[in-house]
Amino acid sequence: MKHVLESVESQFEMFQILDENGKIVNKDAVPDLSDDDLKELMRRMVYTRVLDQRSIALNRQGRLGFYAPTAGQEASQLASHYALEKEDFLLPAYRDVPQLIWHGLPLYQAFLFSRGHFHGNQFPEGVNGFSPQIIIGAQYTQTAGVALGMKKRGKKSVAVTYTGDGGTSQGDFYEGINFAGAYGAPAIFFVQNNQFAISVPVEQQTAAKTLVQKSIAAGIEGIQVDGMDPFAVYVATKDARERAINGEGPTLIETVTYRYGPHTMAGDDPTRYRTDDLDNEWEKKDPLVRFRKYLEGKDLWSEEEENKVIDEAKDEIKKAIKKADEYPKQKVTDLIENMHEELPRNLKEQMEEYKEKESN
Repeated sequence: MKHVLESVESQFEMFQILDENGKIVNKDAVPDLSDDDLKELMRRMVYTRVLDQRSIALNRQGRLGFYAPTAGQEASQLASHYALEKEDFLLPAYRDVPQLIWHGLPLYQAFLFSRGHFHGNQFPEGVNGFSPQIIIGAQYTQTAGVALGMKKRGKKSVAVTYTGDGGTSQGDFYEGINFAGAYGAPAIFFVQNNQFAISVPVEQQTAAKTLVQKSIAAGIEGIQVDGMDPFAVYVATKDARERAINGEGPTLIETVTYRYGPHTMAGDDPTRYRTDDLDNEWEKKDPLVRFRKYLEGKDLWSEEEENKVIDEAKDEIKKAIKKADEYPKQKVTDLIENMHEELPRNLKEQMEEYKEKESN
């Protein structure tokens, strides 16, 4: 049995194309992206880093509600999304708001979602996705269902979901990948292994050497990638999408990454379970730094261009939060109306009570 386990674990070597110094280490795997594509991907990562910084500040000011920092995971999130198409369907976790924004969700609505406002969940026509899932791993079973629906309708699109390493310890994780595998559903399941499920190190969650090896039990494709490498994430996602729309079933992708901030802004203190040495080690692998070095080596990026993106991001964020501030406040009667098509008697009484209060 030990021999069998070791043979399974040895099958999953981490896929990498761009190392932490911005050097290509796997020439045969470099994606065929135009110079404009490379610059756009960098722009999105820089923009999202600024968005993360501003969101943390807005949260501390009391102007945002729930927020989960994203710094460090830009390659995992945005390079994977860059490999998708508009018709693909996103089922994100609570840290994956950036993918929804780049998929078409207006920024002011993302802010309203953070505040718990119902309009933050009313996606515009053509934005294929669900609101970020708060229940750990629940989006995995939903993704299997969405993907099966796509298959039955003959659509050439995929359902894509994300969870963290802690999500793999949930029953929904196994149910989702098993169901999708059994029906050959066109789904891509991401596990963003940022090393800590809130405060629990990944090695204390599971005896498995990798998280991607859990794909074997479901009989689906699996690959572990350097989640700080935009190229590796993009290529793995692109390949998984092609297989899915060609009827070859789902893929589990483990992106080995790191979150630089706390788990969420709701009181988590990462200094209690992470060391300075570990933080410093992962800061050297920063996806923005390595991609910047690569692009600068090709004369495709400069400090001037990056500062321009930073200024644009700050300006757009300022306008979006202002629009969110000006949006009509959510009322108790809004909540009651949105939760029920036909009100039961007790809520009818409460509705009248709150209508009177709100009119005053």
